[in-house]
Amino acid sequence: MVPKLALLFLFTGFTMVVTAQSTPVSADTILARAFSKAKKEKKNVFIIFHASWCGWCRKMDAAMSDPACKPFFDANYIVEHLTILESKDKRQLENQGAEALFKKYAPADSGIPFWLIYDAKGTLIADAKMPDGSNAGCPATADEVAHLIHTLKRSSSIGEETSKAIFERFRRNESVKQGY
Repeated sequence: MVPKLALLFLFTGFTMVVTAQSTPVSADTILARAFSKAKKEKKNVFIIFHASWCGWCRKMDAAMSDPACKPFFDANYIVEHLTILESKDKRQLENQGAEALFKKYAPADSGIPFWLIYDAKGTLIADAKMPDGSNAGCPATADEVAHLIHTLKRSSSIGEETSKAIFERFRRNESVKQGY
């Protein structure tokens, strides 16, 4: 009888662990952890709203992870992703509360990626909203990338050489946008 009871407890514990691992962390928890880490490391927080189906979201991540850009982003930001706008069969991937945060800051009818930059205290410093009100998304055009560089200058210490490298890397996305 004891072995069956032990197996029942083991199975229940395993089920709880699997369920806990499959439920995404809430947006509030992700932000709280990011702000805490940013305070300790004296960095800002770069939040990217994305979805599993979003090709431009993957391009944003690829550009930020490119060897020409990654050291800068790693040195200056805690980068986190919030999952929103998933297809109906993948809604379980979304971070609770992320869509409300997105709607608070993103332009009406905005697509993703959309990004926000906070200081370590949680004050919004900059976002992907362009001067004309549109979303820079994954920057690719000269104006979009210039907006990204402008926001990086407002939220970090970025030199001209690094600005140029980031500008050139993100501009490579334009040929993809135009279908070349």
